[in-house]
Amino acid sequence: MSINRKELEEIATLAQLNIPESQVNEITISLNQVVAMIEHINEADTAAVKPMAHPNDAVQLVRYDEVTDGSHKDELLALATQADDDHYLVPKVID
Repeated sequence: MSINRKELEEIATLAQLNIPESQVNEITISLNQVVAMIEHINEADTAAVKPMAHPNDAVQLVRYDEVTDGSHKDELLALATQADDDHYLVPKVID
């Protein structure tokens, strides 16, 4: 399979691309090289290769959700210019 000028123009129209006339031949050649590479890859015998969901077939390790770092609420609230026991206090912005 090779891509000709007409097909390139149709692809460009569908992709809403404006290809300058000076680059049409260069892009056609590049696309044909990509298609040739894909055809070469498709020639590989994959009959004995089993399909898989993920290339690593890794198993997700599950761990318990445990708090490892305590609360720093008091320290953080102390940094605010205005705060009550549990909240940062900010000036009213919207009526």
